[in-house]
Formats: sequence, structure tokens, C-alpha cells
Amino acid sequence: MRGLLFLLFPFSVLYDGITRLRNAFYDWGLFKSTDSKIPAVVVGNLRVGGTGKTPMVEFLIRSFRSDHAVATLSRGYGRVTKGFRKVNSDSKVAEVGDEPYQIHQKYGQGIQVFVSENRVLGVDEILKESKVPNLLILDDAFQHRAIRAQAYILMTTWNDPFFKDFLLPVGRLRESRHGAKRADAIVVTKCPRSRTFQQNDKMKRQIHSYSGDTTPVFFSSIDYGKPLALIHQEAFSPRVILFSGLADSSALRAYCEKNYQVLDVVDFPDHHAYSEKDYELLKQKASAHGSKNLVFLTTEKDGVKVKSQLKKGFLGEIPIFVLPIEAQFEQEEATALLQLIQQKVFGKDHKGE
Repeated sequence: MRGLLFLLFPFSVLYDGITRLRNAFYDWGLFKSTDSKIPAVVVGNLRVGGTGKTPMVEFLIRSFRSDHAVATLSRGYGRVTKGFRKVNSDSKVAEVGDEPYQIHQKYGQGIQVFVSENRVLGVDEILKESKVPNLLILDDAFQHRAIRAQAYILMTTWNDPFFKDFLLPVGRLRESRHGAKRADAIVVTKCPRSRTFQQNDKMKRQIHSYSGDTTPVFFSSIDYGKPLALIHQEAFSPRVILFSGLADSSALRAYCEKNYQVLDVVDFPDHHAYSEKDYELLKQKASAHGSKNLVFLTTEKDGVKVKSQLKKGFLGEIPIFVLPIEAQFEQEEATALLQLIQQKVFGKDHKGE
């Protein structure tokens, strides 16, 4: 493994040079950066996947939707289409991506959800809508510097913070650790609830060595809800086969193993597009443990994709449940973060829900 990393190191150096030069061109004005025509906040990260962006986006939706007309705009990772699309009741997961589809399923009556790989073009198209939002959440757009938002929230995880990671392909960073300097706030996600003040302070010092001492750092944990039946209101059984397509399923697995009888775990790649072959594998797992009093348990993101295929009969004989998750902050930290965003975006304090 060490030899492989040694071989990959020159490519990381090359990648570092390219991304630093690109950022410098934006900083110097050689590459055009357009101000968002809709007040916007970016939720993003420095590494590829698995930092808890979607729970953070949902936290912002819940926090601001009562006072603002909220919309989200993302690339729609994993979709088979291109260009600008508005997610609606007729949309399919493959057309818009799993996370935008999930957000529309949960909040679509109160917000608008859009996808576009070109964020500048996406904003221009949103402005043509009959109902134009006055707060746009740009999901996973920290490196999309062609558009300039009013506020930037950078996500990193407690167990795998960006300052311990390395650039692609040696590590999983999309750009240098010093990219953290562009953040208006940094949120450490998936934090253990038992952490101490000293641990928080150490994390802040390590982050500030790259972001600068004045950048606020906030801490959030994951709160899991009660499992919800995907289709029918069947009774939940604690005997579960857990499956998911996540960049990092360790936190999900640890929670489920603590609270349920996990008979088997099947990990698929992040944003996995499920096929009949995958469902046959899951059926085999279920048969090996006996189907009685057994349920499948998965994430909301995976659930929306599975649900769209249930009409084909996959897994229909075994109940499927999804496990909701939310980003949770201490009240004081939540208030401070929301006020920072409100000040950056609108120049006034946040009133709350």
C-alpha cells in the first residue's frame, strides 16, 4: 500500500498545482466569477463525499423556510440527464439525482428544488420561474467558483477532518487544505456527543491553522429518527439487514449495531444505481437468515431509489424501512450559525422558525 501511495504522489503534486493555479486565476480575476443574482449560501467541502452535506442542507431548509422562499440548486450527482431541471412530482430519480429527489420528497411543498451542472446558468433559469426564491442553497458548490455566493459553509467530519487528508489521488481532497480560507464558517459533522471542551478546542486550533483564527467553527452530531416503512405501514422488526450506498457508512453501521440486531451489512458505492442483480443479492442475504421477522433497513437517499423500482417486484416480499437522519447542534451554536448566515446573506439577524 505504501508503495502504491508513493507511485501516486507525483499525480497529487500535479493535481495540487492545477487546482492552486485555478483558484489563483479566480482570485486575480483572470477567470470570471459572477455574483449570484439570488441571495445564496454554499454548503460544500474540500473532500470527495461523506461529510454530511445533505443533513446540513436540510437543517438550513427547516431553519429558513418559514421566513424565506427557499430553493436548492445542485449538480444532481449521478443523474443520466444534463442541463437545468426543476424537480417535481413527475421527476424520476435517474433524471435529477438521488439527493435532490429526496429533498423534494421531504420538503417539495414548501421549497423549490433545481439541478444544473452549471450553477450560473441554473440561477439564470430559476429567475425565469413564476415564483423566484429569495434564498438559494447551493449544494456542493465550494469549488464551483464561477458563481459567487454571499455565504460559504464548509463541512468536515470529526473522524476524518480535512487537515488530516491528502489531495487526490493519494487522499480524497479536491483541493489544498488552505481552501478552507474561503469559508465563512466551518461545521464539524458527525461529532460524538461525549466529546469534551478540550477536544473541541483542539479541533478548532487544527482547523484554524488552515482557515485562519477568525473563522467560526461549529460542531454538529447526527440524530437518527425512528425507522419509517418505505411503502406500507408494516410493523418494524429489530432483526435487520442493513444496506446503503454511502461514501462512508461507518456511523450508520455503528448506530444500527448498537440499537438493532444487524444480521448482515451490504455496502454499495456512493450514489449507487440499484439493479436487479443488487436486489437478488439482498434476497440471498435474507434467505440465508430466514425471512420471518426480518426487515431491510436503509437510508432515505437509498430509499427513494429503491421505492421507484418496487413496482418491478424487487424485495416486495420483505418489508423495507428507511432511517431518517438530522444534523443536530447545541442551541447556542445553531443560533450563532444561523445569525452568521443571515448577516452574510441579508445583512440582518435570523428570527428562527
